[in-house]
Amino acid sequence: MQAVHNIAEICARHGITDVVLSPGSRSAPLTLAFARHPGLKVRVVPDERAAAFIGLGIAQAQRRAVALVCTSGTAGLNYAPAVAEAYFQRIPLVVFTADRPNEWIDQLDGQTIRQHNLYGAHAKGAFEFPVDTSHADAKWHAARLVNEAINLAQAAPAGPVQVNVPLREPFYPKAGEEIQYDQDVKITLEATPEPVLPAIEAAAFLREIETAKKVLVVAGQHPANPEVQATLAAFATAVGAVVVGDTISNLLPLGDMVIGQQDVFLAGLSKEARADLRPDLLITYGQSLISKSLKLFLRDAAPAAHWHILAHGEAADTFRALTRVIRVEPAGFFHQLAALKTGENTTPGGSSPVGSADAQGHTGSGASELTVAWQQADAAAAEFLNKFFTAKAQPFNEFSGFRQVLAELPFYTALHLANSMAVRYTNILGVPKDREIEVFANRGTSGIDGCNSTAVGAALAQPGRPVVLLTGDVAFFYDRNAFWHNYPTPNLRVVLFNNHGGGIFRLIDGPRQQPELDEFFETRQLLTAENTAKDFNLRYFPVSSFAELEAALPVFFAAETGAAILEVFTDSKTNAAFFEEYRTAVKKAFSKL
Repeated sequence: MQAVHNIAEICARHGITDVVLSPGSRSAPLTLAFARHPGLKVRVVPDERAAAFIGLGIAQAQRRAVALVCTSGTAGLNYAPAVAEAYFQRIPLVVFTADRPNEWIDQLDGQTIRQHNLYGAHAKGAFEFPVDTSHADAKWHAARLVNEAINLAQAAPAGPVQVNVPLREPFYPKAGEEIQYDQDVKITLEATPEPVLPAIEAAAFLREIETAKKVLVVAGQHPANPEVQATLAAFATAVGAVVVGDTISNLLPLGDMVIGQQDVFLAGLSKEARADLRPDLLITYGQSLISKSLKLFLRDAAPAAHWHILAHGEAADTFRALTRVIRVEPAGFFHQLAALKTGENTTPGGSSPVGSADAQGHTGSGASELTVAWQQADAAAAEFLNKFFTAKAQPFNEFSGFRQVLAELPFYTALHLANSMAVRYTNILGVPKDREIEVFANRGTSGIDGCNSTAVGAALAQPGRPVVLLTGDVAFFYDRNAFWHNYPTPNLRVVLFNNHGGGIFRLIDGPRQQPELDEFFETRQLLTAENTAKDFNLRYFPVSSFAELEAALPVFFAAETGAAILEVFTDSKTNAAFFEEYRTAVKKAFSKL
């Protein structure tokens, strides 16, 4: 088993610090190797689906690879949703699946399935660990494979890899027998250089930008990155570009320089008003967008050119307009072009080559027509939202409840948004711009299956940071096993909006118009989180009115409260009626612009 034990040593030498494993017998040699290694923090989560998403949350928060370990059979299949999410979010996971030796596959042996390449197209690679490592060449081969797997997971674009480890009995060392790790184990490290635009290409790009005049930069999902923020601000100011970003693009530090209310005004603008927002050149970076209105607008806009900035990996043609893929990191691209435009030679992340820009990012020569059009629409949307939510008394509903909760988020919150309406409400309303909030959401696959667990992983990874999950009842109850572990998460707060069903289906056209809505789409349920809170020793705050919510929030978010669930009870039909009132008001307000 020495080559198997060395797997833990190789992981530690590559900078992996966290391991999430689920108990099993076939995986015992791996479990013991990781558990006894002094350089690794190993956590046990019994439910493999939750375990994998917790690992994903840790990797996402720490921005480095996490190892997962499970036993043979269907255990590895339960990792699949998180593996797929990691693949599309480009998060490095190294998945060690214990297995039977090949001769016992398809021989009716227990806990045995076909595990080779278990995740197919949703993993960057699949490696088969040798069964017999007694020969020196086989031992070298085993170490080489693990090195290759870890390097592949972390190489850009990062993602999940599988290492399938067939194991023969006996699995367990004798009583008192110590596990040794070879200190001369083979280690192969890999450095990925960041590509830089040749000067002649940068100059050509700048000429095209100046010719286009109406330049729109759209940011997709992207981790918070001060270097990207600073260089994007410099670029937009230097060339007079408009910057649009969803909440998950993490551009909050740029403040009013970023258009953030597009989900509001694009849903109601007339065709003529939309024409004023149309760019000649669209520049994008990052991954998916939340805003369907923005996606539809960009597809309809059909810009003459669409550049996507992506250093590594496949580029998606989301808006059916892609004309060029630029193979550099976004920060490098924006820095080079801004410096070339202004004639200054600043470094990414340093002072921005802004020149005569004012606080809103306008150049001294005045804002372009495109900038004015987008900023006016954005300002009108912000004013509309304020009036809509304050003009008159409202029935208690989840949309207004979300607004109330978002306004009270603690400073430096890691905000996790569950899929379905939580991420959509937040994208419409926005989050406070002055609190250094970083936004996370599983928008790689946009599933509900690991929203709790990902937030739990983040809370474990960053114990000194407030981690807040905003979620609906279906996503919450679907992933209750996220809390089934023995590790304290005093910094975790879960705000659960419980309308006792899949309320989103009352809000979207199609299902809400069907007679089967109640039974087959909304799927009503009577669960509450009170028993979940008791089971997992979480403080519990139930509220059913604006006044109760207002009173609960300061106590709920207080640091001394500890891990807690705030359950906000609303009525699904009331929510649907209020949201329809909102949509009608949007169309009425913005169709006149």
